[in-house]
Amino acid sequence: MDLFQYDFMLRALVGALVIGLAAPALGIYLVQRRLALIGDGIGHVALTGVGAGLLLNRSPVLVAVLAATLGAVVIELVRAYGRTSGDLALALLFYGGIAGGVMLVGLSDASSGSLNAYLFGSLTTTSPADLVTIGVLGAVLLVTMLVLRPALFAVCHDEEYARVSGLPVRALNLLIAVGTAVTVTIAMRAVGVLLISALMVVPVATAQQVTRGFRSTMTAAMALGLFAAGAGVWVAATADTAPGASVVLVAIGSFLAVALLAAGARALLRRRGRSTPAAHPVEPAEHEVLLG
Repeated sequence: MDLFQYDFMLRALVGALVIGLAAPALGIYLVQRRLALIGDGIGHVALTGVGAGLLLNRSPVLVAVLAATLGAVVIELVRAYGRTSGDLALALLFYGGIAGGVMLVGLSDASSGSLNAYLFGSLTTTSPADLVTIGVLGAVLLVTMLVLRPALFAVCHDEEYARVSGLPVRALNLLIAVGTAVTVTIAMRAVGVLLISALMVVPVATAQQVTRGFRSTMTAAMALGLFAAGAGVWVAATADTAPGASVVLVAIGSFLAVALLAAGARALLRRRGRSTPAAHPVEPAEHEVLLG
């Protein structure tokens, strides 16, 4: 723990905790809409923004925010109005984003190390200004996802029902898209564009193993994201490994552990159920299923 006496390690830890808390809060809506891989597509577009920033001698993070936001809006518009399927639109972003980013970085004076820092993360190089950006954007994202949770869940669960109910479905869909772009951009410093989706999706998938309602799943996913971020930075500090990869591996390890425990618990309940009189199943209340 002596490593955390250094300012750069403290900044890395705080930045990872903010991202670990905010990413699952947004990721649960993507999982609900079966768009778990959209973070990868937008991350590749953000890489193009990084390359453009390096080429034009502008802030790579700022240009990445603009590029990721534009890419997210394009994905949402194509999904809503275009004839191209959502999977194909994501594939185009995957390939076009990574190709554009690599080409632009190659045209700039930046070294390959600069590209690797954005591909795989460089959390220990987080500056005080970077930490302020991560903190402010992460707080805004987290508050937005929590305050608008009922409306956002309604849109993700059933767009037609939400539209009939009078909710601004188009605006809420765009909000989720822009929120994804913001999450990708702030997480880029922690885990890199190639691993961003893991931090948004894996804690949610882990929480779904042991929770039923939307609200409890969201709370558990945020707690798991916080744990993975903190434990991952600690592992990286003690074992001298890449922080981004360590965070993601801790998140995946947590998923495997919880999945095995949940499977064992279900098997034990089934075994006990055979030896006791059958009871009528208790169905969850409708509002618990639909409103979380």
